[in-house]
Amino acid sequence: MDEPIRYDGALHFLFDLMKSSLICWLVAGLTLSAAPVWAEDVAIAQLFAQEHAEGTLVLTALHGDQQYIHNEQRAQHRYTPASTFKILNTLIALEEKKTSREEVLKWNGEQYDIPSWNRDQTLETAFQRSCVWCYQTYARRIGAARYPYYLEQANYGVLRTPFNETTFWLDGALQISALEQIAFLKRMVQKSLPFSPAAYDTLRDIMVMERTPDYTIRAKSGWSGRADPHIGWYVGYVETTDEIWLFALNMELADPARLPVRQKLVRAALQQKGILP
Repeated sequence: MDEPIRYDGALHFLFDLMKSSLICWLVAGLTLSAAPVWAEDVAIAQLFAQEHAEGTLVLTALHGDQQYIHNEQRAQHRYTPASTFKILNTLIALEEKKTSREEVLKWNGEQYDIPSWNRDQTLETAFQRSCVWCYQTYARRIGAARYPYYLEQANYGVLRTPFNETTFWLDGALQISALEQIAFLKRMVQKSLPFSPAAYDTLRDIMVMERTPDYTIRAKSGWSGRADPHIGWYVGYVETTDEIWLFALNMELADPARLPVRQKLVRAALQQKGILP
């Protein structure tokens, strides 16, 4: 007589397989549920609608988990940073000792469309006036070979190679999302990037856009007029008496006449959330 077929091993195998599959599904479910999913902020969306602006705004507290997002899908999309790269570029130039707060860059006499560029510049005026030729001077001094290292250390978007050392933040070779801008700003404010205290302090001083007894706004605007699509940026942070709020806005911006809308939207959102009076 044939021996009876034994199913013990097969059953144990199937049971173990089902158990491991169940564990995998549970872990995956927990991982997905742990990932933050931010609902559309209706109030900020209305501000964009009032200005007929297509864009995104991320507003997040440095401490805690308060965060407001309009158009999260767009907030994850990368665009050319344009002059907002001057925040990181300033730290790099200072760290590499390619400029200082005291240096005066001599204007070579070339006439630019923006009148404030047609004069000698300091690091502070170059930042405040978003002087392209000034930062191209710093970029030549830094050299293309050094940029990939700092971009990787700062986790600052993605850089397509090869790239032009004097235009890569303008021509689309470098791209970053609004959410990545926020992550970079957070590390910058916390001084966890590989830069000296002196570099941080100088940047902190020249980034001031507005200061009152109740708050200080440090920020940088940008406009990618060379890349397609044309994108307007406004990124930075607001320091109040009890919190630091980071913000990153980008929007479609083909008409230079609408450049002030960037700052207007950010301020309106900060006021709507009670962060600014």
